[in-house]
Amino acid sequence: MAWSFSLNSLLTGFVFSILAISSVDSIECELSSCASETCSSPTACTASKGCFNQIQIFDTPSPATNQTYKEKGCYNDTCNDVEYSATLGDQRKFSYVNRCCTSENCNKENLTVSPASTEANGVKCFGYYVEPGFLGSPTSLSCTGKETKCGLVIGTEVGNSNPFAFVVAGAGCMTENACNLNVIALNNTNIFTLCSDYFAISSPGSSVPDSAGIQPTSISTRDMMVAISRLSVTTPGSFLGVFLQ
Repeated sequence: MAWSFSLNSLLTGFVFSILAISSVDSIECELSSCASETCSSPTACTASKGCFNQIQIFDTPSPATNQTYKEKGCYNDTCNDVEYSATLGDQRKFSYVNRCCTSENCNKENLTVSPASTEANGVKCFGYYVEPGFLGSPTSLSCTGKETKCGLVIGTEVGNSNPFAFVVAGAGCMTENACNLNVIALNNTNIFTLCSDYFAISSPGSSVPDSAGIQPTSISTRDMMVAISRLSVTTPGSFLGVFLQ
């Protein structure tokens, strides 16, 4: 009898321990998304790890063409706090922030993007931007804040395998953690980025060609094509073809 009572007590304690652990490991998070001004009604999801809160902003010269995408939800595997940005030619800027948390409904608050620094960091990059119906002109960008890398951005339609079904393409300044990404942005665009010294130019007034052999005092469409063609052999698709469309 004593042995049976002890065994029952042990099993009861074990069950309560499992329930307690499960209640700690399972939390509720807000589940919602917004595309510009259109938002879904917030619901809830249950996570074994935690909640995430994300915002993506694409700024343009006209408020009418700006895009903002927000998403909140659960993660059951891994999540990383990330913040990066890229400034392209023709005053286009993409900013991304993702935050992770592990307490009940900890992702309810709306995220904001920190104001971009206007302090020049000494890096200068080729700036360029093109999208269907708009072809920009190559220019020189003076990078600011944490955007210390020069690189290329290609955006294609999600679900379209044609490498020329592009949404955006450009070059400019990036934060280091924005280099070499392959992600989905703004809910419907596959974004590929590549940082390279081929897109860096020398300081103003210098007459010495940079490592790509391009004179910094004369930025032309041909200069951009030379830089891109050197990279096309290492990137998916022919980006040279994308820029020449």
